[in-house]
Amino acid sequence: MLKYETTIYWSQEDNCYVAKANELPGCMAHGNSYESALQNVKDAIQLWIDTANECGDPIPEPKIHGLPHS
Repeated sequence: MLKYETTIYWSQEDNCYVAKANELPGCMAHGNSYESALQNVKDAIQLWIDTANECGDPIPEPKIHGLPHS
C-alpha cells in the first residue's frame, strides 16, 4: 500500500481518535486508541484505492515520497 499523509486527532465530540488520509477525499476512520485508529485508516485507504480502481477513478500519488511501500 502506498503511504499517504495521515492526520490523527482526538475527537471530544465522538469520544474516539479520528484518522484522516488527507490526500484521499472522504477517507477516514476512527478507533478507541491512537494505534487502532491508525490501523483502521490503513484498512480504509486500501478500500478507498480498491473502490477507485473498480470505478476507474484516478488514485492520487502520495505527497510523501521516498517511503517504502507496506
